[in-house]
Amino acid sequence: MPAAATPLAGQTALVTGASRGIGRAIALALAAEGAELVVNYARSASAAEAVVAEIVAAGGRAYALAADVAKEAAVDGLIQAVLERSGRLDVLVNNAGITRDGLLLRMKTADWQAVIDLNLTGVFFCTRAVSRPMLKARRGRIINITSVVGLTGNPGQANYSAAKAGVVGFTRSTAAEFASRGITVNAVAPGFIATDMTEGLDPEPILKAIPVGRLGQPEEVAGAVRFLAADPAAAYITGQVLQVDGGMLMA
Repeated sequence: MPAAATPLAGQTALVTGASRGIGRAIALALAAEGAELVVNYARSASAAEAVVAEIVAAGGRAYALAADVAKEAAVDGLIQAVLERSGRLDVLVNNAGITRDGLLLRMKTADWQAVIDLNLTGVFFCTRAVSRPMLKARRGRIINITSVVGLTGNPGQANYSAAKAGVVGFTRSTAAEFASRGITVNAVAPGFIATDMTEGLDPEPILKAIPVGRLGQPEEVAGAVRFLAADPAAAYITGQVLQVDGGMLMA
């Protein structure tokens, strides 16, 4: 799979929440470009190790590290472990996320806070932790996974929409801070993707809102991340939000 000519050969990439769904697809895509993959997970060690095994079986390099990225000390320990083991960290993909849906009037404070803590504050913790080694190296690619609902809002998802909208603002602010030091920061905003999160939804009204007429696949989101992380042509792109939504939002 990896070869000397691949764009990320010799580099290390960390993907948070990489044991399943979109995170898994991103990990496989970056490994195919030659990166040594750090597969972060919070709970399912067996699923994370399965991703590692798949990468290794294809000729790549990978290892799994557990950390709850909603916790500051856990993130600092995660980044330290990567630097000690790999000696570098070139690509960070902030993918880990949860939903705790409910109408605002009935939303529990704990459900609001849990989503903000992981989906937004976790992005802050991880980006801050990698900024020092990346600034020192004067290079790096950071890709944050947001969502189209962070751009539009969505009834029943005030917490998720707020967190994902915050990721967009955070992306643009950090992109401006890091640009002069060779670090790009971009976001990818998936629409409705066929994952565990969309499994129980009624497909009929969703498909009517998607011009291409189908749900997206995790690999299609991973392709956008791969471009921003690995393609030399993406070096002049920073502070942007790339929508992978089948044409839902065309404004």
